[in-house]
Amino acid sequence: MKILFTSDVYKPTTNGVVTSLVNLRQGLIQLGHDVRILTLSESHTTYYNDGVWYLSSLNSNTIYPGTRVRDTLARKPLKDLISWKPDVVHSQNEFSTFPLAKRIAHAVDAPLVHTYHTLYEDYTTYFSPNEKMGKFLAQLFTKRILAKTDAVIAPTPKIMRLLRSYGVKKPIEVIPSGINLSRFTPAGNHEKNHLREKLGIPEGNQVVVYVGRLAKEKNIDELITNFSKVANGKSTLLLVGDGPQRPLLEELVQSLGLGQHVIFAGMQRQEDVPCFYRLGTVFCSASTSETQGLTYVEALAAGLPLLCRADDCLDDLVQDWSNGWQYHTQAEFRHYLEMLLADTSLQNRLSAAAIVSSARYSSIAFAQSVVALYESLISAHATVNRISA
Repeated sequence: MKILFTSDVYKPTTNGVVTSLVNLRQGLIQLGHDVRILTLSESHTTYYNDGVWYLSSLNSNTIYPGTRVRDTLARKPLKDLISWKPDVVHSQNEFSTFPLAKRIAHAVDAPLVHTYHTLYEDYTTYFSPNEKMGKFLAQLFTKRILAKTDAVIAPTPKIMRLLRSYGVKKPIEVIPSGINLSRFTPAGNHEKNHLREKLGIPEGNQVVVYVGRLAKEKNIDELITNFSKVANGKSTLLLVGDGPQRPLLEELVQSLGLGQHVIFAGMQRQEDVPCFYRLGTVFCSASTSETQGLTYVEALAAGLPLLCRADDCLDDLVQDWSNGWQYHTQAEFRHYLEMLLADTSLQNRLSAAAIVSSARYSSIAFAQSVVALYESLISAHATVNRISA
């Protein structure tokens, strides 16, 4: 099968969309499919490399930090991809590359699938001064975009229910994104000790890990505040990632007297991220803006139990007292974290269960589920064409 992905972001950018796309591409290639990608470059140059068309783009940080917009008509890439005749077009973003995905799918008479990765109503502060109006616009935009597709992939039941509440009528398939589980296998002490020393983590300290963007919608100020109620000389909060809220978070850390207890590791290369999970005793997050939260799955695969703010997207992932907990209040967060940090046998039991529970999120299982959707859409598309003829 020939499969074309379109996405406004791709490597070397590190975020949930890119991680999902990279893992899906690898899984599909392993299954024997031919995969190409149409994405934006990080410059004014359009070029092709290793199955990927990179389109000339402009920086759009004023809209949202780290984003870019297409500044080319992309005639040559469009001609090349239409000539290639993909069997299915699968879009990953709703902006610069989506119109191209729609155009290519129409030109080759292929189904257009779209994965809904981003919960835009939680990002209203970036594009609307009025929260209520921002949510309305986000919902209206989502409904209009998805109406142009043949099917939608929602990473969790939470997102499927949300899209239905928006009035989205298209078929919606719940398919959780997968990861390459082998990358996150717990490592030996030598590697961990070297990284601990490099980061300045005190010897003997247990590490609470967060991996992700340092942005308002991730609610990291709550995570830091919650940790401050537990922090002592024997625990360290490790924040892996970067983003627009980092200066404010660094100020918060200092104001709470946590300078010796919180480490900002900054943005890391995708291939190095597993090493940071392996330092942890537990993975914590206070975000409620996730469509799935691939970092949660990565943490489980690395053997880290989860302690996360209660959210519908976690209902199929977190099994309380088995691989972690969902918390509702600061008191609950403190109770679970203090108990876990004090009990080595509980840590070992939850860590083993975490690894087992991550198994169903393999990149191959992910790819197989997506292929099943592709095949059903292609078959339905062919049936409609025969009837029309």
